Amino acid sequence: MLVRTARLFPLIISHHLHPCCTNSAVQTFQCSLSSAPAASRGLRSMEPIKAAQDAEKPLLAPSESSKIGTSLAPTDAAADKEKKLPEGLLPGETVVKEGKAAILFPSANEVFYNPVQEFNRDLTCAVITEFARDVLAQRGVKVVVPGEKERVVVSLSEETNESDVQAEKKNGAEEPAVTAIVGEKCERGLRVLEGLAASGLRSVRFALEVPGLQNVTANDFSTKAAALIARNAQHNEVNHLLQASCKDASMLMYEMRGKKERYDVIDLDPYGSPSAFLDAAVQAVSEGGLLCLTCTDMAVMAGNSGETCYSKYGSVSIKAKYCHEMALRIILHSLDQRAAVYQRYIQPLLSVSVDFYIRVFVRVFTGQAKVKNSASKQALVYNCVGCGSFHLQRMGRRTVNGKHMKYSPAVGPPVGPECEHCGQRHQMGGPMWAEPIHDLAFVQKVLSAVSGNPSRFGTSKRIEGMLSMVTEELEDVPLYYTVDSLSSTVHCNTPPLLQFRSALLHAGHRVSLSHACKSAIKTDAPPAAIWDIMRCWEKANPVKREKLSETSPAFKILSTEPSLEACFTVREDANPQSRKRHLTRFQENPQAFWGPKARAKSGGGLSSDLQDKRKKCQNKRKNQITDSSQLKDFPCKRFRQGTCTHGDKCCYSHDLEQTHEEKME
Repeated sequence: MLVRTARLFPLIISHHLHPCCTNSAVQTFQCSLSSAPAASRGLRSMEPIKAAQDAEKPLLAPSESSKIGTSLAPTDAAADKEKKLPEGLLPGETVVKEGKAAILFPSANEVFYNPVQEFNRDLTCAVITEFARDVLAQRGVKVVVPGEKERVVVSLSEETNESDVQAEKKNGAEEPAVTAIVGEKCERGLRVLEGLAASGLRSVRFALEVPGLQNVTANDFSTKAAALIARNAQHNEVNHLLQASCKDASMLMYEMRGKKERYDVIDLDPYGSPSAFLDAAVQAVSEGGLLCLTCTDMAVMAGNSGETCYSKYGSVSIKAKYCHEMALRIILHSLDQRAAVYQRYIQPLLSVSVDFYIRVFVRVFTGQAKVKNSASKQALVYNCVGCGSFHLQRMGRRTVNGKHMKYSPAVGPPVGPECEHCGQRHQMGGPMWAEPIHDLAFVQKVLSAVSGNPSRFGTSKRIEGMLSMVTEELEDVPLYYTVDSLSSTVHCNTPPLLQFRSALLHAGHRVSLSHACKSAIKTDAPPAAIWDIMRCWEKANPVKREKLSETSPAFKILSTEPSLEACFTVREDANPQSRKRHLTRFQENPQAFWGPKARAKSGGGLSSDLQDKRKKCQNKRKNQITDSSQLKDFPCKRFRQGTCTHGDKCCYSHDLEQTHEEKME
């Protein structure tokens, strides 16, 4: 048994390396694991390590020892090697590989990890890299990205004039003397904070893939997550860049809100709403710093619960076809309002709506004069419940008079008591951000970097497709219509997207697609022009008007003659370049039920399967139970409350364990 004990000794050490994890969660968790064993890198992604039974069984079972002899000494080196636990791993752990990072991850649901957000993490690495390139160039540091080719300017002229020589000398003098390389600490580099790091995957990827970093702080309130971050930093050999922290994220950012302590980059990716961290985040980011934010409470921001959205973000969300872009503008409004309290303002760099979450990248600046523009950047939206037409109402008005700026209340409302097109009432939502949500110059830099080095990220094709669509969107046109909803309103067949875009272009209006929706139409055309085009389309594809109700929106819209003659001949400029090049703009779901996973539990352990719970709790009206014997599978609510008087005659279950499980869920 001496051989067995010696082999398990490193595991006992690694399991008890972090006594500080049991202490208070408000003290900084520093990751210095010099005594930890070296981590093995020869494992495949998501390969389970089955070693628990190996640690509990004797070295050889009696039946096996009788077959090979009475000696207990290991005779088969290959079989003994298979039984050994790989160095650096604990029983039940897996290795998750993403990008250049290899993350140790427990099989129990103790630390949250969502594999489908690889696109989110890839895009964040690309954005921070370009941000570092711009910021560090002002500090005299040149950023070098692996696999990126240097731009070489070749002169086709043999003669060189004096102005060219002077220009070359000037450019040579301005070349940075310091070079920032991936994986190396840069003294003039960026200070990065990931406030809700969980397993630390995102922070490890920053350290391994983003050049020009001074340090990365990976923080999580969970002691188990902080311990895992420290082990992952050791496993990926990035201890010189990454420090683990175990604090409340808001308190950590409040402590670092001094001008000299602020972070250059703050990344927040919570499970759900980030509203609790926004106030601290806008104070803790440095002047001109980058704030990266993820919101996964899309249902709240898309109109399912407008009052909850107002309590979190100070804005009322409404159910509309443009809900995904409105969600982006709601979070930008909330950020700008919180920043204005501290005489700061935001400048959006990139805002994307992806599937079940949204991701925004903004820069934060200080300036009392610019903060005065905040009211004129926000707007209310009036949405017709009948036809879906919408109008924006700015919260303030800004008038430029030479070098002077005059601020006054906005004039409105832009609509009457009833919709002029269908006669229905309006819903009012907002306020929301009404200015551009992208910095096209910055987006173009990120797009060029990703397309020029596609092997850098696993989701490069999707990033290229989405950013290409972003560069094609109209900057000054908030929200959008969808072609299928327009045709559904008048009960006609849907016009092809190219023909509808061509009709708007023929009418003299600008039009673009949107990255947030496949059938979206962003245009500066007023609702009257859009409905005129739909009336012309209906004349070529008539509907049965006798079946339309006189009070329906379709009847009132089609009862009016169009004031313009729409032309549906397809124009060449109606088809954007991203569509012509067949870029991956809207990727299909990678797998079934691929949305957000279950929330991590502090005590570990996996909750009941999400699909079983979905079958039990959803579609009750569609799949009604006709056999009363099946009702015994459901607990009796009155029995749970202690008021059931039917006893054995009750058709529902009185199982105490099942009732207890329902309470826990």
